[in-house]
Amino acid sequence: MALSIVVAPDSFKGSLTAVEATRAITAGWLSIRPDDSVLQAPQADGGEGTLDTIEAAVPAAVRHSVGPVTGPDYRPTPGEWLELPGGIAVVELAQCAGLPLMQQLDARGATSRGVGKVIRAALATGARSLVIALGGSASTDGGIGALRALGLEVTGADGRPIGDGGAALASATGYSTSGMLPPPLGGVTLLTDVTAPLLGPHGAAAIFGPQKGAGPDDIVELEAALAHFAALLGTGGRTPGADPTTPGSGAAGGTAWGFRALWHASIEPGAASIAALTGLDRAIQTADVVLLGEGRFDEQSLTGKVVSHALGVAESSGTTPGIIAGQLGITPTNSVGDPIWATELASLAGSADAAIADPVRWLTEAGARAARALGGGS
Repeated sequence: MALSIVVAPDSFKGSLTAVEATRAITAGWLSIRPDDSVLQAPQADGGEGTLDTIEAAVPAAVRHSVGPVTGPDYRPTPGEWLELPGGIAVVELAQCAGLPLMQQLDARGATSRGVGKVIRAALATGARSLVIALGGSASTDGGIGALRALGLEVTGADGRPIGDGGAALASATGYSTSGMLPPPLGGVTLLTDVTAPLLGPHGAAAIFGPQKGAGPDDIVELEAALAHFAALLGTGGRTPGADPTTPGSGAAGGTAWGFRALWHASIEPGAASIAALTGLDRAIQTADVVLLGEGRFDEQSLTGKVVSHALGVAESSGTTPGIIAGQLGITPTNSVGDPIWATELASLAGSADAAIADPVRWLTEAGARAARALGGGS
């Protein structure tokens, strides 16, 4: 009997886009069960590949290049944004300030400045509202780099501008928004892939600093710098949105907090918002099987990521889920602890390096194994 399948992976960071991963998994499934109906629905959560996913889901989307902008390690990198019907501009932080763009990790010094330059270019075309996809950042700078590119002035005790990067926030003693571009009249929406607050043991520095190269001392320094800057911007009640405890404000190294504080941006779960745009929920509810995927499945996957959202929809609708990950940090289970079928590319290929070297091959193989396990193929 032919089955209805939805293939809906996120990107495999630094390896394949969600669109490319979807094609490979689909090819593997159909090599075993060619008569099944397969809907390709690449996903994103606000991190790497968000522009690609939205572009694939919205036929009228137009991608714009703004030329080279400042990358997270200050080397030039291409900047792009997406124009949607209705004057909506979509900017993806990971596209121009993402972790894979770093030549060498630098949690203390990495900057989000390029994001601000892309936003400035998008607003110059007359965009009426702005969506900023936050996730996969290299920096822990509270968004100061991006905000300074938009005209924010931040000075130290000597009255001179402080440097970029999260560590530099500790030297800030004053700021001015008089030269900042105003947000678009239609407002600013932040798509976040996490629910972390700005500060604390579950905040931007403590949880995400290590993957950006921060050691224990760096985490302490960045936490203190972010706390100092949050207190500075909150002085006198001038920034009513600058509550560091707001869920999601720690996204992208605190960039969500910075834009919420100074542009009064609203925070929305990226995975759910993009799923709605692509029709993922409806597709899962009518499918027999949904195949999900990402580079690493671990505890963070269950806090606002694509996999977490889709697993919840699948469980409520009785659809059989499967997970394909580059690596499995934990064993996937449903809400009552029953195991969910999963496979990891590192095991199939023999090592993580081998999987990364030929991701299309191993995702295709994983798709075939999923068909055998979940579709009854031989």
